[in-house]
Parts: sequence; structure tokens; C-alpha cells
Amino acid sequence: MARNEQLIRQHKLLQLLELSRFGRTLEELRGDLVADLGLTKLHERTVRRDLEALQAAGFDIQSETLQRGRVFKLGQNTTDVHEIGISATELIALSIGRELLYPLMGTQYWRGIETFWNKVQEAVPNGVFDHYARYRAALHVFGSPSKSYERQEGMLKTINRAILEHRLVEIEYQSIGKPVSTRKIEPYGLAVYQSSIYIVAAVPEILESGKRLRNWKLDRFQHATLLDEYFKPDPDIDLAKYLGSSIGIFSGDSTTLVKIRLGNRSAAYVREDPWHPEQTLEDLDDQHTMLTVPAAHPREILPKVLSLGSDAEVIEPVEFRETVAETVRAMVENYSGATT
Repeated sequence: MARNEQLIRQHKLLQLLELSRFGRTLEELRGDLVADLGLTKLHERTVRRDLEALQAAGFDIQSETLQRGRVFKLGQNTTDVHEIGISATELIALSIGRELLYPLMGTQYWRGIETFWNKVQEAVPNGVFDHYARYRAALHVFGSPSKSYERQEGMLKTINRAILEHRLVEIEYQSIGKPVSTRKIEPYGLAVYQSSIYIVAAVPEILESGKRLRNWKLDRFQHATLLDEYFKPDPDIDLAKYLGSSIGIFSGDSTTLVKIRLGNRSAAYVREDPWHPEQTLEDLDDQHTMLTVPAAHPREILPKVLSLGSDAEVIEPVEFRETVAETVRAMVENYSGATT
């Protein structure tokens, strides 16, 4: 565990030095490390040893004495950007990806994205960048909600550290319509879905592998505290399988095949914009098509079916059909009376 913590510190040190144009003193580096990594204590001599280890590994870290003390900064051999062979089309692809990740603004991930993007822009020839700028002006990315996780940056750093070190986190979490509750979680990873960040974490009190994971929305975190308690990762947990098994964020190891009868118009929409990679569409007659799609929870089917109106009908299983039916009945009741 100590070795892992040392690697994390050294990686963060390089990031801090890269962002610092005029260098950092040992005291400043120690303070930044404590703040960014959520440490309770850190000695300056530990920071000095980390710097010496990085220098021994070949990183060009230089020091000089100024009025504010001895400062450390990256030398020319480290900060020089090597020539990047990149085309205007590749620049467009990178810029689109950057805009799709706007919800990460305010987090350490966004700073990494921006640092890399700035390096790319500085490294490419002017002619290539001008060609990119002309074509990029004709392509617009929109539709993602405008949100930022700047307020949750500290909690996100805490959770990231817990994931790397396999440590429990105590959270104050408020589900919509419910009071704040205090829980302990075992974080396994992060997921970005429809501009929101989710923490994929297990709850210690549940022991059955197939039922342990939950997706906790970062927006609902009130507080997160890193505990001096460690957990052993469950070897049966496969995050890629877990997150990719169903339509939306209601992921799970166990999914149900849902059959939905669609009219021709709705079937055409679902062919254009598939709900799931494993969905199937079977023509029933000239007017109807049967969509079969895996889902982990009725509520991930609900908004998609309602968006198609009367041109979609859930056939089975009964639980999924009844969830939609209850919602439709409530909507009819809402719209049957006069407005006030």
C-alpha cells in the first residue's frame, strides 16, 4: 500500500510542476499535495525524497534559490512538446471529444484534457491548424446539459484515491425525495452517463456478488470522507460487463429481455438510434415490429417508451408493462381535469 501511495504522490508532483510556470517551494508542493490528495499529514522531507526519486528516474527537475526560497520546476527536457504528426481531421475529432466532456469541467480530468489540448495546438503547424479551424466552424456539438462538477471536485479526489487504494468512503447521500443518509461504500470506478458522473460502488453489508454494486450519482453527495478501512476487491466484479449490460445507468449483472411492440414510425427511430447493442427488431406484419432489448430495471425503459407515445407498447414482462401502465394512468388523471 505504501508503494502505491508513493506512486500517486510522485504522479501528482509531476502534474503540479507541469502546471507551475515559476516553480514551487517544498512547502508549497507539500500544501498542494495535502489539498489535492486529501492527506491528513505529509512531511516536507517526504516530498524531497519523492523529488529525488523522480530525478533519479530521469525527469529533468531543476531547483534554484529565489527570494521566496528554493523552488523546484521542470527543466527544458521535460517540458518540451515533441512534434506531433496530426492532421486537421484528427484535430476535429479531438475537439469534438473535448466538447462532449464539458461536464468534467472543474475536475482534475478537465485540467488534463485542457493541458493536452493546449499542447496539441502549440505543436501543430499553423497551416494545419488554420485548415482545422475552417472546417471545425461548420460542425457544432450540442444537446448535452450545461453542468459542472467544480463544486464536487474535492469529493471526487477523495473517491479517486479510495478507488486506487481500495479504501472505504463514508458518504452523506441524498436521494431525490428522501432525507440525507450516511452510508459506507466500497468504490470500484467512475462512470460518465448523459453528462452526469456516477460512482460505481458496493455496499459492505451486501455479500452476494451479483447484488453488491450500486450507481451513486455524484450530484447527490453532500460529503465524502476517506476512511482508514480497506476492502478486498471482489474478483467476480466486472465493471465493463456490469455497465454495458442494460440500456442506461440502471446497470446490473442480471438483466431481463423486454419485448416492446412498435409501429413503423417508432421502429424506424429505434433502428436509427439503437437503445442497446444487443437489441433485436423483428417484423410482425406490415404495421408492427417487435423490439427485444435487455434492461435491468423498469424505469430505464419508461422514458424511452413514453417518448414514442401510443406507437409503442410494452408486451412483457408483466412488471415492466405494469410500470408503464401505472405511469400512463397517472398522466391521464393529471390531464383529465381542468387547469387551475
